[in-house]
This record gives sequence, C-alpha cells and structure tokens, in this order.
Amino acid sequence: IMQKKRLMGDTKHFCPVSLKENFVLYPGLQEHAAKYKEKIYYFSTSEYRDKFLKNPEEYVAHNEPLQAPPLRVCLLGIHGAGKTTCARQIADKLGIFHIQFEEYLQELILPKTKRKVGPSFDEDHEDDDKIPEELEEFSQTMTKTEKAKGKKQEVKLTDEEEAIKANLMDNTELPPEVLDKIVPDWWKKEPFRSTGFILDGFPRTSDEASYLSEQGLCPDVVIYIQVEEDDILKRLFPPRLQKWKDRRCKKKEYKKKLKELKVKKRV
Repeated sequence: IMQKKRLMGDTKHFCPVSLKENFVLYPGLQEHAAKYKEKIYYFSTSEYRDKFLKNPEEYVAHNEPLQAPPLRVCLLGIHGAGKTTCARQIADKLGIFHIQFEEYLQELILPKTKRKVGPSFDEDHEDDDKIPEELEEFSQTMTKTEKAKGKKQEVKLTDEEEAIKANLMDNTELPPEVLDKIVPDWWKKEPFRSTGFILDGFPRTSDEASYLSEQGLCPDVVIYIQVEEDDILKRLFPPRLQKWKDRRCKKKEYKKKLKELKVKKRV
C-alpha cells in the first residue's frame, strides 16, 4: 500500500520550540508530534509540544525561513590524539571559535593560583619550589617583612575554584553547579551564540554527556579521534624526554649556584 508522504514543518525533524527558545537544533521524537496547517512538527518533549499548540504562530516561519543556529562541534579523543591541532585548523577554516576546555579551566583559576596546575605542570615546578627558597635564605634577598607580606597575599579559592583545581589535579568530576556557570554560556551568550564553536575535550565522561543532554545543549557534530598507542608514544615521548633533560640541567645549575652562595657565606 502506498503511504502518503508526510509534509514536515519548517524545522523538519527538529523541535521548533528548542530552536526558538534555546537556538539549538534538538531532534524531535515521533511520539511527541503535532499537526498544524497540514504540516507535521516533532518536539523534544511533550511539554514543548503543548507549548507549541498554545501559540503555534510564535514558532513557525512567516515571511522568511527560520534562522538556523551556527555550527557547534564537540571534538573528543584521548590525550595526545591531536585534538587541539585539528580543532585549531577546523576553527580557522570555518571561522568559528576554538574552546580548549582544560585550558579554559586553567584560565578561570589562574588569577589566584598564579600558575597552571596539574600533574605535568607540577613537574615543571618541583625543583623551583625547593632550591630557590634556600637560595633566598643564603643570599638574604628576601627580608622577613617581605615574607610576611607574601603570606598575607595568599588568596583563598572559592568552592567552585577548588572543584576546578581538583578536576585539573586529580581528574575529579566537576559538579553540575560548576558546569552551569561555564558550559551553557557557549550556547546562549554572545559572541559564541551567533558565531559557533568547536569544543575541544568536552564532554569527557558519560555524566558530562548526560549533563549536555539534560540541559538541551546539543552539538551538531561530535567527532572522536581514535589513535593507536604507538603513534601517541612517538608523538609525545621525544618532547617529554627533552623537557625532563631541561629540568635536570636546570636543577644542576641551581645546585651549582647554591654551592657558590654557601662558599661565599662561609668566607
């Protein structure tokens, strides 16, 4: 039996209410469908369907087609897969924003921590924290008054900033109340709302993916970069080894300087 072709509404299989209110292309469900002026509309929830039926004219096109939102892309993959490199190239080519999620978190707490936090950054500072203090003690460049001032200037992190720091240090999951203050702005506020973006490194867990779904923040495309471990090792190991060698040389220089200062003080 020949089935009659359905005449879809202006937003096709996307929810017109989500488009109007959240500027998001949210796929509608067949069970939440409604008919208006001989056209079928799909909705993401039954609440949105009821909202549409109360005032359909608000959500349909009139003199010109409805404006579609800009491109929003989530780029995922394990550490070292080349996400940031690809994201920068895509962002430049398409003229959209590139948001590196971990880097964005670092910037939020950088004014208080004064340096980037995390296992890889701690390695960079492991020697700087120990030897320079001894150097300062022997060279007497820092008075007790200055030290006291330094202690007074220590800034206490808020609960949200502590959660971000824990995430960067130990990969502790960010609570929804922290995500609420970060993620929705990229969909709802300018200049991201009208330009679009490629989000590099988010969502990282199933809970974060569920958070996006619950908030109605739908990316148009999700790309997962899959790379062999051997390829990542070849890419990451040489610079990591060079970094380690540089730290060793730096440590030797500190020790040499410390030894010279000890001799000078003894003389």
